[in-house]
Amino acid sequence: MSPRASWKGFLKVAEVAVPVALYAAASTTERITLHTINRPTGHRVRREFVDVETGETVERDDQVKGYEVAKDEYVSIEPEEIEAVIPHGDKTLSVSAFVDLAGVDDLYFDKPYYLGPSDRSADETFALVREGMRAAKVAAIAEAVLFRRARTVLIRPFGAGLVASTLNYDYEVRSPAEAFSGISTKAITGEMLDLAVHIIKTKQGEFDPREFHDRYEDALAELVKLKLEGKPIPKRAPTRGEATVSLMQALRDSAAAGAQSPRSGKTAAKKKTSWRAAAKAKPAAPRRKAG
Repeated sequence: MSPRASWKGFLKVAEVAVPVALYAAASTTERITLHTINRPTGHRVRREFVDVETGETVERDDQVKGYEVAKDEYVSIEPEEIEAVIPHGDKTLSVSAFVDLAGVDDLYFDKPYYLGPSDRSADETFALVREGMRAAKVAAIAEAVLFRRARTVLIRPFGAGLVASTLNYDYEVRSPAEAFSGISTKAITGEMLDLAVHIIKTKQGEFDPREFHDRYEDALAELVKLKLEGKPIPKRAPTRGEATVSLMQALRDSAAAGAQSPRSGKTAAKKKTSWRAAAKAKPAAPRRKAG
């Protein structure tokens, strides 16, 4: 099945316009979903909005957005008022500049999308834009209204297509000053620095996302499996306190351990087991129905 486009429009570079489509490059739909249920009945629990003063349920038609101007004082904003002031797009990703990708701090990266031609007749023009950027070793900065918001997008070649990453605005990226305040600026030199560099080199490798596993998701799948099979849930072993050693001694021990183990930039990938898929499947046992 062909992926469903999240957005369709045009990628415009100067006077060249290419019909393109955006496809979500990352998704959380494969994660295990836990619902909230009523413990005594086993029925799903429905979320309701209630008035904090009266405690009464507020129906959807009576709900409206509001901005707090003072303690418990709001100015309400109607949907049609928002619609009247938000930017309206022309379905165009307009390239404003080409930049060196290395000059873009990844702190500003928000969400990635695959960007490809939406019309097969545009394949050649699309390829020209893609290969032009690849040859020049640049990325494109473009602006468009995406999903009801004006967004800045970074576009770069990726395989046979392009990747478009929405960017955080400057006001959305927090200053590091507060997080890093009080950190020592003391210079590290001599044997301590040499040992640190040695340890880093013994662990050098290549980035391969297939090597990283969601341990939380795997543990949750195992828990569901045990529950379905009626088996006891193992208790977590108490953590042991580690003996205190000097930083220099810890570096020396780490360097020695690294020298004894074979150097490898890749780790063996774990195979997906069938029980994980079974844990995601709906149980065959009869289920209670509300009402």
